[in-house]
Amino acid sequence: MGVLGKKCDILAVLYLTCFISSSLCFQCAEKGAGKDAEKLQIHIVPHTHDDVGWLKTVDEYFYGANNSIQHAGVQYILDSVIPALNEDPNKRFIYVEIAFFKRWWDQQNVEMQEIVKKLVLQKRLEFINGGWCMNDEAATHYNAIIDQMTVGLKFIEETFGSDARPRIAWHIDPFGHSNEQASLFAQMSFDGFFFGRIDYDDKTLRLKQQRMEMVWRGSKSGNLGKNSDIFTGVLYNGYNPPPGFCFDQFCSDQPIQDDPRLYDENVKQRVEEFIKLACEQGSQYKSNNIMMTMGSDFMYENANLWYKNLDKLIAHVNQDSRVRAFYSTPTTYLEALHAANLTWGLKTDDFFPYADCPHCYWTGYFTSRPALKRYSRLNNNLLQACKQLEVLNGPAQSGSPSSDLLRRALAVAQHHDAVSGTSKQHVADDYAKRLAIGAADCQALMSNVIGKKSIKSKGNAPPVFSSCNLLNVSSCPSTEDSKSFVVNAYNPIARDITSYIRVPVNLPMSVYNPQGAAIKSQLLPISQETMTLRRMQKLSASNSKYELIFKVKLPPLGFASYFVNTSKTSSKMYGKSFAVDPSTVIQNEFIKLEFSRDTGRLTSMTDLVSEVTTQVDQQFLWYNASVDQGQPSGAYIFRPNTSSTTPVNAGGKATFTVYQGPLVQEVRQVFSPYVSQVVRLYYGQKHAEFEYTVGPIPDDLGREVITRFDSDIKSNKVFYTDANGREMQLRTRDFRPTWKLNNTEPVAGNYYPVNSRIFVKDSNRQLTLLTDRSLGGSSLKDGSVELMLHRRLLVDDKRGVDEPLNESGISGKGLIVRGKVNVVLAPPATSAATHRELGEQMMLEPIVSFAQNPSTVEKWLAKYNSLYTGVARQLPSNVHMLTLETSNQYALIRLEHQFEADEDSKLSMPVNVSLQGLFTDLEVSKVEELNLAANQLLKDKHPMQWNIKSVRKSRVRVSGSAKQPSLRLANTPVELRPMQIRTFKATLRMKKKSKDSVQMTKIRKAKRVYRLLTSRNG
Repeated sequence: MGVLGKKCDILAVLYLTCFISSSLCFQCAEKGAGKDAEKLQIHIVPHTHDDVGWLKTVDEYFYGANNSIQHAGVQYILDSVIPALNEDPNKRFIYVEIAFFKRWWDQQNVEMQEIVKKLVLQKRLEFINGGWCMNDEAATHYNAIIDQMTVGLKFIEETFGSDARPRIAWHIDPFGHSNEQASLFAQMSFDGFFFGRIDYDDKTLRLKQQRMEMVWRGSKSGNLGKNSDIFTGVLYNGYNPPPGFCFDQFCSDQPIQDDPRLYDENVKQRVEEFIKLACEQGSQYKSNNIMMTMGSDFMYENANLWYKNLDKLIAHVNQDSRVRAFYSTPTTYLEALHAANLTWGLKTDDFFPYADCPHCYWTGYFTSRPALKRYSRLNNNLLQACKQLEVLNGPAQSGSPSSDLLRRALAVAQHHDAVSGTSKQHVADDYAKRLAIGAADCQALMSNVIGKKSIKSKGNAPPVFSSCNLLNVSSCPSTEDSKSFVVNAYNPIARDITSYIRVPVNLPMSVYNPQGAAIKSQLLPISQETMTLRRMQKLSASNSKYELIFKVKLPPLGFASYFVNTSKTSSKMYGKSFAVDPSTVIQNEFIKLEFSRDTGRLTSMTDLVSEVTTQVDQQFLWYNASVDQGQPSGAYIFRPNTSSTTPVNAGGKATFTVYQGPLVQEVRQVFSPYVSQVVRLYYGQKHAEFEYTVGPIPDDLGREVITRFDSDIKSNKVFYTDANGREMQLRTRDFRPTWKLNNTEPVAGNYYPVNSRIFVKDSNRQLTLLTDRSLGGSSLKDGSVELMLHRRLLVDDKRGVDEPLNESGISGKGLIVRGKVNVVLAPPATSAATHRELGEQMMLEPIVSFAQNPSTVEKWLAKYNSLYTGVARQLPSNVHMLTLETSNQYALIRLEHQFEADEDSKLSMPVNVSLQGLFTDLEVSKVEELNLAANQLLKDKHPMQWNIKSVRKSRVRVSGSAKQPSLRLANTPVELRPMQIRTFKATLRMKKKSKDSVQMTKIRKAKRVYRLLTSRNG
């Protein structure tokens, strides 16, 4: 994000400066009297902040194209900085965004690459952070954060070696900071974490109390505890130069004029100004070291201009006995703080929400561009499946489709102006385009591997599977006009699952399971709202009238093929249901939902297992976005005109229709011309599904559309939101743990990121809402939970985008968003067992593909395998295989305990998993444990230790009572403790078996899994 967005931050610092005591320089003199080490040490850190897309696309920024929007060209920055560093061994520069550096590196000749390697080895050019981008922290899922960091750090490790490994996490621009991000960085072996943005009131107090630096414990003590500690610092000037000392070609500050033979010599005045600023900053930090960032967005295209003035400034400043200025890096700065052996405060909450002035809460971007947020999440789902099959397939042929394009596209999409929804429209389109290109490669890879795994004998050609990317609007050419087709569903979870598949058809159909036996199915008419949506999306080729629904049972890391064809007896045998039932109650064996006949809205929800009921009223409403010239609502900022909301239709009533059937019951509600919803209860599932469709939002006013569930749960101002899809964070309405909140925006100031779930609870009941993308949410009164689903705004919020968040969609009339919220009601003691498993399944849904079957089911089964599993045994219920991917000649495996301590009496306990014999076709011959970033052996990880105020000193950073083994673990069980992720580099080889035994073993194992699933799920 650009310099314009920092104005309020800088003003806040200047405001503070006006009230600082005139004795500051005396304090500075006292601090700096005598020896060099006792002086105020000024670490001058030259840097550039290069957004991986914002006002321009990532490639426009790299080349310096489209400069009519913003002058910025990253290639010229590196072209300018590298020679300047090479000329002078005293100079330093840090670089962050590997998406840009890799582009530049690939265009350099060998001579230049050797120069760069020398500079990196000598720490004159230092990589900081090292991810493909500087990811957002509010709208990102931890899976995608880890992946994008791995892509960037892998390039550094392979290109420059372990000496170049970044030690500092650097998130200077993201708009708020999460506990999970701090925890992940600590697990990635970073020693320090620095950023530029915190709430303006929080910053005022921290400056006054010298608390700008601290130790941040990202994970609760019962989970990772000290293992998530990381030293954290808030930068003084955001990440900009001190006022008056920007020497970039686009800055207007005065240069250092030090030649007495020329007019306008100003060196004495400039040095005094600089030392005064340094003393002011030093007085508000605990040690006698301060860091001054020298640079900002896309600066240093003319590095000579910077370094020439900084050389003069440093030389003349150092003639003053109070201070010592020198070129430095954040790593050097952190080492100086560590050497000071001071005692630091401990922070355990997060830095959300962020505000930079009284009516300026950056909580709108939690929801901005919800379609892009969902597309990012969908492609992460696809990427995990794609990477898994890459490993399970064995070595790939050169030139065949791979996961590389999607890995990089998804890494770019995690940038803090990408998935956050805070870029210009053409840039958002570019992010989506890159994801689509990468997805096509992964879909081709998956089709190839599934086809290959389906072959029973070499003489048969593999079946060709294709994807349908518009199933959410019931559009699929492979099924709509076909009388016989195969549905293949791949399960990217390392446990067996049951799920429901919905495919658009035009005829009554019969469905057969992988053994060829007929199974129940249900036919439902496609809703009028979906047909209208298809027309607006210009899907004229889609003419299906019905959705065919059936239940699938899928093996872990494997697939099952189901068969669909026309049959005269299908509708009679398998319960096609078009009859409208006026009943206001739907229920399955776990849940009962009641609806008001008068309003058409939900009125109560009952957990039939525990016999717990809550009165709950669900509505769709909108906030009127402020267009106040001082601070309007926009892509970043959420600022409603008032705290009150307006129903999307007069009176808030919905027309509704009920459909009953053997597999699913549906209540289809229409609230207004632009808001509709389908509430579903599938048999065998412990949650209710709420699928909403919102848009086009009318553009007469700025509208921010929410859904709100008002219940009778006595939550006492408390609610919980997740941090990046992992640990739950306790939130208290109108409260901050570390300062007294003066909440000038009672709605926006209580909004928090919801990446996967939000809940309220009392002693007997917990109401949990799970989302299919990142959104903003809150509980603005006891028992109430709301989620912002969509935004359409008519003015810009003055944070640099200079473009209203007014997405027009394909039709040009406004973007239509369709999404799902899954709702769980259960006693608090058992709720996590349901919502943790459901959250995993929403994150990693089955990947569905289709093949034509011109012959019979029996003939297909004679030629092809209809079942495959990549693992010989499924993982325990509390263990998730977070990563399975190729990494050079190795496989990278991450195993995760996905429960917190004390969430569940059984599932929160430590659990053991063995990698030996885990895979069906692959043998694990050697394993080495790595840090979370996969760029360092865990046994070589030696994090800095810090003295923490009021906390007993401890040198142990591993959760639990004993250190876990981290050697070659192929034959050693892997112990996982609550919220722990363990990362392994594994040497895999294909198992040696006879030709016949290979196929028979696969079939027997898959059938055994299928029989187990059938017996469990009916």
